Amino acid sequence: MEELHVLLVAFSAQGHINPLLRLGKTLLTRGLHVTLATTELVYHRVFKSSTADAATVPTSITINGIQVIFFADGFGTGQVKATLDSYMELIGKFGPINLSNLIETHFLNASKKLACIINNPFVPWVADVAANYNIPCACLWIQPCALYAIYYRFYNNLNDFPTLENPSMSVKLPGLPLLQPQDLPSFVLPSNPFGSIPKVLSEMLQHTKKLKWVLANSFHELEKDVIDSMAELCPITAVGPLVPPSLLDQDENEDVGIEMWKPQDSCMEWLNHQPPSSVIYVSFGSLIVFTAQQLESIAKALKNSKKAFLWVIKNKEGEEAVPLPEGFVEESKEQGMVVPWCPQTKVLSHPAIACFLTHCGWNSMLEAITTGTTMIAWPQWTDQPTNAKLISDVFRLGVRLTPGNDGFVATEEVERAIEQVFEAEEFKRNASELKRAAREAVAHGGSSDRNIQSFVDEIIGRKLDT
Repeated sequence: MEELHVLLVAFSAQGHINPLLRLGKTLLTRGLHVTLATTELVYHRVFKSSTADAATVPTSITINGIQVIFFADGFGTGQVKATLDSYMELIGKFGPINLSNLIETHFLNASKKLACIINNPFVPWVADVAANYNIPCACLWIQPCALYAIYYRFYNNLNDFPTLENPSMSVKLPGLPLLQPQDLPSFVLPSNPFGSIPKVLSEMLQHTKKLKWVLANSFHELEKDVIDSMAELCPITAVGPLVPPSLLDQDENEDVGIEMWKPQDSCMEWLNHQPPSSVIYVSFGSLIVFTAQQLESIAKALKNSKKAFLWVIKNKEGEEAVPLPEGFVEESKEQGMVVPWCPQTKVLSHPAIACFLTHCGWNSMLEAITTGTTMIAWPQWTDQPTNAKLISDVFRLGVRLTPGNDGFVATEEVERAIEQVFEAEEFKRNASELKRAAREAVAHGGSSDRNIQSFVDEIIGRKLDT
């Protein structure tokens, strides 16, 4: 049989690229040839060596069997800062032309059979490029299926959502608990300041007919009710969790994920000296920056808890670090450790970790779920408020912090959450059950394994028919 190729197309962010790469790896093991196309910005941030010519981007590189090729996004080397809205405008303008050129150069002119293109939600224009070449297109949804259901119903006007006239209305959707405004993704609220993200989401969700498949980085046992609720409207198929293989007791050397920041491994040695289930792991991802006052509130709560802690504080590139309270690091050095970045998958897998104080990014949540870790939810924006609702009210894996009217979370509130998560046996039982279910989903014959095989069979079958 002739070689069949699948092209993955990703937005230039680590959290978007890694799930696609991991899906690509599973497709590779099933006999398909896989290529990832992403922006030159990713090459400059991740792959370029310090000695490489700043202006030169190689034709391709390879990660564990997956070829990676780069297209220009109009942003150059990324030295100039751009707002989210202006970057989305640039990639929407230059992406389709440059991706089309890549497809012609790497596939059509090379007589390679391109069986399918898989994009993610932030590059919806990829579906139009695929249609131009009569290539079927799939989308890998990289948030919970719950968010897919909410956005689909919102952008297709199937349900009522908060408005400027009625900002506090609650929303009842099939397969989900009653959602208050604070449980909804920020992009559907009337207060949302971003124009570009709702634009790309609406472009995808109002035109799902352009997509042959919608796949999800989740697993059926985790989100059964909401997946079933979409079956008649616009089905979504769970193929996850697409997490580092070491979290699923597989060979970590087989991982294809990229790291945009260098982790500090010294924390692993420190964790080795902590008792089992004793450490609070605190990390709010790479984008969130708190005020000095809010950092002080967290610091006091950690200190007062008398629990060991590992706290990741990531500073924004080129910006001065917000200082921790004076003397905090020195005074708490016997109790905890503060690092700029850490190898999160190794940390969450470590037996010393008891719970995870998180901003509720979906990749981080899936990693916590696959390691059986309970959570304290502190959402900020985008899908995170809904993810926090899932943690506290659907998955029952932890508690959500309640901010005051001004958005500030008091020391006492953080202390309450820590105490509750450490004491609640229900959360630990649920975490253990979902850890088992995640492994079963991706094991041979599991729900996600079967879904991926059906997807592959359909791709191969379609190409055999043409």
